[in-house]
Amino acid sequence: MIRVLLVALAIVTVALTACIDLKSLRRSDPIQPIRDYERLMVGDLNADYIGNDNCLAKCHVHDQIARDFAHSIHSEQIAADTGLPLVNCESCHGPGSLAVKNAEKTGKCDTGHLLPIEKFPAQAQSMICLKCHSAASTPSLTFWNASPHASSDVSCFDCHRLHRGPAQKASREEVAELCYGCHQDIRSRFSQTSHHPVPEQKVACIDCHDPHGSLQEHLLKGSTVRETCSRCHMDKQGPFVYEHADVTETCTNCHRPHGSPNDPLLNQAQPFLCLQCHPGHLGQDFHSNGGALSSTSMKQLFYNRCTDCHSAIHGTDIPSPHGRGTFITR
Repeated sequence: MIRVLLVALAIVTVALTACIDLKSLRRSDPIQPIRDYERLMVGDLNADYIGNDNCLAKCHVHDQIARDFAHSIHSEQIAADTGLPLVNCESCHGPGSLAVKNAEKTGKCDTGHLLPIEKFPAQAQSMICLKCHSAASTPSLTFWNASPHASSDVSCFDCHRLHRGPAQKASREEVAELCYGCHQDIRSRFSQTSHHPVPEQKVACIDCHDPHGSLQEHLLKGSTVRETCSRCHMDKQGPFVYEHADVTETCTNCHRPHGSPNDPLLNQAQPFLCLQCHPGHLGQDFHSNGGALSSTSMKQLFYNRCTDCHSAIHGTDIPSPHGRGTFITR
């Protein structure tokens, strides 16, 4: 049976190929205007664009939304003399002539004749915005199509609540709660005793991450983790004469960026974090008595915090008596 189907498919393919010449294959057919596709999705090719004034004159249910829109950044682009993309209700919802055809009798518009945005997949929802913003917001959306958000079925409408007031995007105070809607694990990390002041609204997620996409892992704004962190922690940036090797690689070797039970944002408490790389004070000064751990007084000091002595742990310009940096500021 499978063999018969394969033979039939081969015959059909040969027949179709014979009917299509090279000239026909190379012919460039123009893409239909976006408005024609919107009419098709509305379900009636007779639907027409009538403008905001004509829509609102027949249906006053959306007057509050119209007032909010008038105070939004989008309304500034509605005048033709601005040279910006013309934006009105029909830019997103499609042609409105059929929706308001019987609005005077029923008292409301028939949303069944508008684009069913809620039923669109996330990528199609975003395309409604990208009609204008793919060009107007190129610096912000350069990496959107390849971003983790776009590939995880996140659309523009999941973050930008366009009909909840004149603000077209979340404020800095709202960003964290917006992100927590998906990133519940990050919310729990910010409840740790040591954390960046995001819950206190002194830092926002968008200070470090670009929600629209980035070339870096975790949507970081900086080209590296260290560059992202040093935007605020400039005193740790250097360059130093004696640099801590791990610091030059990535800050996350020692720190958790969102929160940790160990202060300050350490992956492990001191001295155990440092002991992963440094076996302890077993240098030549301690060889005669068997090392630091053989001395009761030194042992007590050793199991304190390393940064009590090595306070310039990220880097220093001060050499030690042995000619190398020991990251001590005095």
